[in-house]
Amino acid sequence: MLEALKEKLWKLHLELPKNGLVTWTGGNVSARDPETGLVVIKPSGVMFEDLRPEDHVVVDLDGDIREGTLSPSSDTASHLYIYRHMPHVNGIVHTHSPFATAFAAVNKPIPVYLTAHADEFGGPIPCAGFALIGGEEIGQQVVGHIGSSPAVLLKNHGVFTVGPTATAAVKAAVMVEDVARTVWYALQIGTPDEISPEDVAKLHHRYTYVYGQR
Repeated sequence: MLEALKEKLWKLHLELPKNGLVTWTGGNVSARDPETGLVVIKPSGVMFEDLRPEDHVVVDLDGDIREGTLSPSSDTASHLYIYRHMPHVNGIVHTHSPFATAFAAVNKPIPVYLTAHADEFGGPIPCAGFALIGGEEIGQQVVGHIGSSPAVLLKNHGVFTVGPTATAAVKAAVMVEDVARTVWYALQIGTPDEISPEDVAKLHHRYTYVYGQR
């Protein structure tokens, strides 16, 4: 069931430790199949280097397991809440990447100090409230605070990113940490200047519609 999507998700999961976004077994990626509406997600507590495509668990939007012998991620209910309330989203990533999570620990959003931040996110990266793990509460915080950004910090917890595909969500997770690291370094030197909302909008539009191959 959804073998091609499992293979893709397996490769994307390997990008998390490769980019320094996760430690041990923490963090996960999920993907929704647009045709069936089924969701493929990482099994709970499995080391990334031990993960195989066939280990991924297939669930429906109600959380019923359709395929898989392992228990799905403890964040599954929150992933499913996000999918049910954000129909344009087909990929979700959760990490505790250190620099971004440092901002989450002190309940601070990340302002737009960098053109790369404006390009990718089109505005500040917001910080949602605190929620316990295991139910839909984290998903509720994500949906309630993410706005038009593909990324949101969770107070005292970590990072969630979303995208039209799982690949886009993983890219956003990589970029959140890259931005957070540079901003943290800048704050050690002084107080950086925010880019104006008008220039942020121009940068984001150029990156979205002009940058790259068409």
